[in-house]
Amino acid sequence: MRLEDSIRRWLGMSAHRVTKVEQTEGRLVAEVEAVKGRLPQCGGCGQKVSRTKGVTGRREWRDLLIRRLPLVLVYRPRRVVCPKCGVRVERVPWAERWSRVTRSLGLDVAKMARQADLSTVAGYYALNWKTVSNIIRRAVACGLAQRKRRPRKVIGIDQVSRKKGHKYLTLVHDLERGELLWIGKDRTADTLRGFFDQLGAKRSATLKAVCMDMWAPYADVVRARAPQAMICFDRFHVVRHLNRAVDEVRRSLVRKLSGGPRMLIKGTRFVLLKNPWNLKPEQKQALNALIRSNSPLSRAWYLKEDFQRFWDYVKWPYAAAHLKHWLWWASHSRLEPFKVFARMIRKHLQGILNWTVLRISNGALEGMNNKVKLVSHRSYGFRNDDRYIAAICHNCAALPLPPEV
Repeated sequence: MRLEDSIRRWLGMSAHRVTKVEQTEGRLVAEVEAVKGRLPQCGGCGQKVSRTKGVTGRREWRDLLIRRLPLVLVYRPRRVVCPKCGVRVERVPWAERWSRVTRSLGLDVAKMARQADLSTVAGYYALNWKTVSNIIRRAVACGLAQRKRRPRKVIGIDQVSRKKGHKYLTLVHDLERGELLWIGKDRTADTLRGFFDQLGAKRSATLKAVCMDMWAPYADVVRARAPQAMICFDRFHVVRHLNRAVDEVRRSLVRKLSGGPRMLIKGTRFVLLKNPWNLKPEQKQALNALIRSNSPLSRAWYLKEDFQRFWDYVKWPYAAAHLKHWLWWASHSRLEPFKVFARMIRKHLQGILNWTVLRISNGALEGMNNKVKLVSHRSYGFRNDDRYIAAICHNCAALPLPPEV
């Protein structure tokens, strides 16, 4: 079989044919022309059109390597007169609209871009990094279009740091299926409204539970757009605030004390914050010494451990009674960080108690945040938000890749 016929078959040509292939300047150039009697397709709607209006200038498309030489397709597309779209440039079967690489090369680039950064992929295929970025954005758009519009019942909402200066991205995750659903810029109420606008009122009504941190704009939007959904405040974020209160007590004592008492407390941060069953023998000894000292720090540790018992309750009344007693204790503990934490718990008590019914958390989403940060780190950051969001979707959303032909 001739090389011209092989290229035509590889690229799925039916209304076009390859006339000749020659090697020039370290690359293979394949001249393509239209087959007489075959109707071209409109570049807008894809409908076959009989009327044409001349041809455009010479255009080139990069394809995969053949014997270590890049293959370049050269063709002068026809201008067609579509009854629906008007005058358009014809659609070619080997490439997407506005693209200057073939679908085959685009698929290979998209596969490698899930393992490496843009510059590495661009250098490997001898392409401009902006071309690689555009290929990724088209692959993401195609993958999102192929994703099934299934009802969502349990979702998680979280934010990930974009860069310094309190710049964030909002991530929405399907906790039942383990899918990254949506990414938006910033972490405002308008950001989350964009997700519900895309989800639509009908599918928003199918939501049963939403897990999030205690960020008020998120909760307000969920109550307005999905009032039937139960809000559960994420266990990870609640415990983080609890540990911060313990550490603030420790820091304040270190600043006040001196001599032996100060040396007893110094360096015990992780001894206090770890679960008791995870402590090493020497850490257990240090913890016992702290508790025997009967200092405010021992009270803080007992408060922390007693609050952690809440996560084991499976019945609402018992959990509510436990929290009520704990809130009274924390409010009378004479520890200001725990008083602040207790006020926060009272403010969000309903969403925290929903844990006993739903038993959901954003643990999977927190794990995905590490992968999101890895996408940024391996590229040494992104200056453009849209490119960063496309890279996250391409690497983390498990989207199907576009077809080759």
